[in-house]
Amino acid sequence: MTSPAAPARRVPEAVHRRRWAILGVLMLSLLIVVLDNSILNVAIKTISTPAPTGLGATQSELEWAINSYTLVFAGLLFSAGLLGDRLGRKKVLIGGLVVFGVGSALAAFSGSPAELIAFRAVMGLGAAFVMPATLAVLMNVFEREEQPKAIGIWAGGVGLAIAIGPITGGLLLDHFWWGSVFLVNVPIVALAVGLMLWLVPDSRDPSPGRIDPVGVVLSVTGLVLLVYGIIKGGQLADFTDVTVLSTIGAGLAVLAAFVWAEKRSDHPSIDISYFRDKVFSAAIAAIALVFFALMGVTFFAVFYTQSVRGYSPLETGLLMLPLAVAQLVFAPRARLLVDRFGNKATTTAGLVVLAATLAAFAALDADTPIWILEVVFFLMGAGMAHVMTPVSVVIMQALPREKAGSASALSNTFRQVGGALGIAVLGSVLSTAYRNGIEDDLGALPPGARHSAGESIEATLAVADRLGARGEALAGRANDAFLHAMHVTALWGAAVAALCAIVVAVFLPGRDRTPEGTEGDKELVSAGD
Repeated sequence: MTSPAAPARRVPEAVHRRRWAILGVLMLSLLIVVLDNSILNVAIKTISTPAPTGLGATQSELEWAINSYTLVFAGLLFSAGLLGDRLGRKKVLIGGLVVFGVGSALAAFSGSPAELIAFRAVMGLGAAFVMPATLAVLMNVFEREEQPKAIGIWAGGVGLAIAIGPITGGLLLDHFWWGSVFLVNVPIVALAVGLMLWLVPDSRDPSPGRIDPVGVVLSVTGLVLLVYGIIKGGQLADFTDVTVLSTIGAGLAVLAAFVWAEKRSDHPSIDISYFRDKVFSAAIAAIALVFFALMGVTFFAVFYTQSVRGYSPLETGLLMLPLAVAQLVFAPRARLLVDRFGNKATTTAGLVVLAATLAAFAALDADTPIWILEVVFFLMGAGMAHVMTPVSVVIMQALPREKAGSASALSNTFRQVGGALGIAVLGSVLSTAYRNGIEDDLGALPPGARHSAGESIEATLAVADRLGARGEALAGRANDAFLHAMHVTALWGAAVAALCAIVVAVFLPGRDRTPEGTEGDKELVSAGD
């Protein structure tokens, strides 16, 4: 007779025995999605180079190449999570991987920036079905007491992808054409699908929600209009332009309509009631604001290392290695600090470190010793690791296990939206500050060429190359203008991270609340059994 005090196992024994192998497969699937973005970070300078080396993409086109993926990803994440809950997470995960692989192959052979933007959107469609399913499966193959450890290892996989991505991208760009950074995804997808079919069990929500097509259309439309307006403002260096203001205003209006519709829907994409919990809201805000700051700063860091400092893509990948190593090392161990000091102290400290490292970019110059940049990257990775792991645990354990897909989708939706807005806003700050700094040096050029040459440092350097000896002075001015723009943008990113630290310090639970919440959760699980 089973003792009533013995905890009932919720995970089948056969699945429990292979749970760590399943986690490895889930991390491989996650690796593909994160790897793609980290590889692209190294490749954006090459893609901005005129054909045949690249596609000659402008800075705004580069922002859209990143954001077309991100916006589709973010806009469909919640519906993808619901489909996984309804149809089975394994089926949805495999389908998403296949679509991602097809999109990667198409992106590799893009003939223009417009094609690349479109095929990146296809990749975002596939990734939207991969990301929430990995965490949802994880929550269903690990018992509750092991979930924080498993999530920590899962988060460490992000650090591994960030480490592998830039180096892999650099190696590929040293030996092959720019499209190889996308084509490399295809064999990884094939391996992941094979292992998925062999090892991973299927799971679903016994009471799945209904798909909310109105919510999906409103959220994607609102975000695209908002991001388009912000990027257009940076491209024109004029945020008072009628087109810019009207587009941003329309985007905000559509997003307001989305919130209104979700409150009144009986099957919303996002259950607004979740955000009545201040702890849950603070954790979601932390994820969004962290990625706002980080993605925006990473966007200009590649141009700093390659355009200003003259490093190759491979060398840039190696320079970014400390960022990835720190995440890989600290993410699985962050839970130990949470156990000792609590969520609030750990996460706030991580955000303060992140804000300080972002501000440190404002002190970098063309001849700053490179070891200083390495220290900044390492501390940045350490700060991120001590934010992402505790915040992910708070979010995933805030909802019942059967709603794991929804919790994962919410987390990743706001992560991607934060990243997209970070690239749009901070990219536009960078573009505006750069144009204001270089425009006086472009006065001798025709009006059309003057506008395009002032959009980014790569465009200016391309003009300088065509001028021969006369272009040396222009190249020097381009470097100076970019460094000033980078300093301004870095301080904006640091301010956002500092704001996030304040939000977390006020609303996230401290050490005393965690055991009580955990015990309450366990009692609810037992009662539900």
